[in-house]
Amino acid sequence: MKLDSIDRRLIELLQEDADRQVSVLGAEVGLSTTQCWRRIQRLKDGGVILKQVALVDARKLNLGVTVFVCLRAGAHTEDWAKHFAATLRLIPEIVECHRVSGDVDYLLRVVVPDVDAYDRVYKRLTAGAQLLDVSAQIVMSTVLRSTVLPVQYAL
Repeated sequence: MKLDSIDRRLIELLQEDADRQVSVLGAEVGLSTTQCWRRIQRLKDGGVILKQVALVDARKLNLGVTVFVCLRAGAHTEDWAKHFAATLRLIPEIVECHRVSGDVDYLLRVVVPDVDAYDRVYKRLTAGAQLLDVSAQIVMSTVLRSTVLPVQYAL
């Protein structure tokens, strides 16, 4: 999908605040409300905008501890990967999983209330998936966190 400067600006504005009214967005990018709505629908239909969600303060949900977990896979087969993915889906505290290059195979982001809760996640994870190695880093403070993607690279 080809994006022009108006599409990119709309994406920037929606990433900042997806609750903005279409009429306000249109005025900010120089389009009528109808034209703006059509652009947004095209971005949704084209899979550029995946969904609109509410960002929640983890601490207000008693999820003040973030743990990055590095995993080395117990196998590198398709069956293992399917079983691993199924295990992850059963553990809601695991909010991200990335297959990565380097010394580890997967990087997880886990959010929990405390270290004891992480230990319970660890036990469910290791019981559900054959792993060679698991190491964890507990976040002491977050220097930068953003959900906003840079749009200047969009084609």
